[in-house]
Amino acid sequence: MMDEGVFRKHCDAAMENLKKKLIAAEDVADIEVEDQAGALHVGFDDGSKFIISPNGAARQIWISALATSFKLDWQEGEQGFVMAKSGEGLSPLVARLINEKLGETAVTL
Repeated sequence: MMDEGVFRKHCDAAMENLKKKLIAAEDVADIEVEDQAGALHVGFDDGSKFIISPNGAARQIWISALATSFKLDWQEGEQGFVMAKSGEGLSPLVARLINEKLGETAVTL
């Protein structure tokens, strides 16, 4: 298992990068992004939220969205967090989930 310090370094960079992209996406999509104690909350007009958060114990980034939990692991070859099941990286996965929720292709991250 990855060392906690190494995980934290990769995770902090990935979450900060995602946060910047999501805040920029607020200009083109009807979403509201909040950083709450290191977890990103993406809110929608209907009151629903996606939550993207680090899980230090599992050394993963977890996404709760569309009544599903998505778990991403650090992939050294990709230099990013990837969902093993689909091969999607963090930003492309979040963009796909937001677009599915909105019913349109409004967000690219």
